[in-house]
Amino acid sequence: MSIFHSIFGLIGDLTWGFALIPMLVVFGVFITLMTRFVQLEYFTRMFRVLSGKNKPGDPNAISAREALLLSVGGRVGGGNIAGVAVAISLGGPGAVFWMWAIALLGMATSLVECSLAQLYKQRQPDGMFRGGPARSIIHGLGGEYRWLALVYSVCLIASFAFGFNAFQGNTVAGAVQDSMGIDRLWTGLLLAGVSGFIVFGGIHRITKVADVVVPIMAVAYIAMALVVILLNIGEVPGVIVSIVANAFGIEEAVSGGMGAALAQGLQRGLFSNEAGLGSAPNVAATADVRHPISQGITQSFSVFIDTIFICSCTAFVVLLGDVYVPGAEGVDGIALTQQSLVSHLGTWSQYLLSFMLLLFAFSSIIYNYYLGENALSFITKARNALPILRVGVVLVVLLGAIAPGATAVFFFSDPLMGLLAVVNLVALMMLMPIALRLLGDFRKQLNAGVDRPVFDPEAFADLDIDRTAWSNAQGADGD
Repeated sequence: MSIFHSIFGLIGDLTWGFALIPMLVVFGVFITLMTRFVQLEYFTRMFRVLSGKNKPGDPNAISAREALLLSVGGRVGGGNIAGVAVAISLGGPGAVFWMWAIALLGMATSLVECSLAQLYKQRQPDGMFRGGPARSIIHGLGGEYRWLALVYSVCLIASFAFGFNAFQGNTVAGAVQDSMGIDRLWTGLLLAGVSGFIVFGGIHRITKVADVVVPIMAVAYIAMALVVILLNIGEVPGVIVSIVANAFGIEEAVSGGMGAALAQGLQRGLFSNEAGLGSAPNVAATADVRHPISQGITQSFSVFIDTIFICSCTAFVVLLGDVYVPGAEGVDGIALTQQSLVSHLGTWSQYLLSFMLLLFAFSSIIYNYYLGENALSFITKARNALPILRVGVVLVVLLGAIAPGATAVFFFSDPLMGLLAVVNLVALMMLMPIALRLLGDFRKQLNAGVDRPVFDPEAFADLDIDRTAWSNAQGADGD
């Protein structure tokens, strides 16, 4: 076993520990400049998807709104509650500023990777769509890069479907045990049972559940944070000043100063919003939309919701409370968020937080499962493969919940996600000219007075795209 620890430790050092975060930041800046700040250009347009007025032409198709909520449900998880608290503990209040900054860059990165996933999506025999970086590599770069797509797919299954689902089960079971005294086994059985019911229902059941669960959990958590902010409204300006001052080293809250704030903010922000990691495009490709860029804009909004809304909620809950002491060792992670809420609202709030954490984890589990399913569909067409994956995911959720040391057992997750991100970034760099062509087509139609641009596959006849996937683009969803 030690040799495997060494191998995956080396992969982790060569990705997360060496160059991946700088690559994600530099690439985010590069995309932002190349697209002329597209995330700001279409910022107000992002909110149109929330209305739900535009429906796909096919009543059985996945709508842009459903794809958005599924991706938000996946991005939003324990990292938004525990991860932000860890970032503040290790990097000081300034870490929050750098989380905001990396979210702004990540919005452009997500727009590009999700637009490409939409462009190269493939219609399945049941009429649904599948896509993502693996299919973008094959159809965008050519069959000689199939090995790269396979590496990506294997890493996606191992890290998200298995590793991170174990972490989600472990996080929730631990939090429920600490706050309510409920044994890990019962929480694990509940999570595994409900997850099994959903994942065995396929993508339609997954999106329908996300359409209900995600708004409830997001609105409830934001509402609770707004109550905290209103109760401490006089201290909010001082907290914002502290965030900015610590971000640039004007004030030093923890050892390491600006460097610690920058490192923690970038790392936790990237882990939270997943922009550039190649996960969200798998979900983005399922939507039936008029133009690939429209779903890219929608998924850019997902990054905004995850980091600017949800992560900021946790940050203000912690920084407006009296539990967090800058530079002091002690309580951190989920316990810091829980105790901060208790100091603001009373003991009842930790139980509500445990319930919301359960919803956060549940939405992440079904999202992670779908990523694994999509990757598996690329690797093999064997009919018995999918049921095996579904059973495996349910068992992994249960194992993660009942094993206090699950994070040590699934030590391969972070290194493989690092390798996944490297593959995705390489493919994105090579496909960037095509993404810019798509964006140019979208802008051209808007400038010509077309309110909802429509993708014409004949205008991209030189590309290996599935034209049947765009046969109903005129009546599809999305703005």
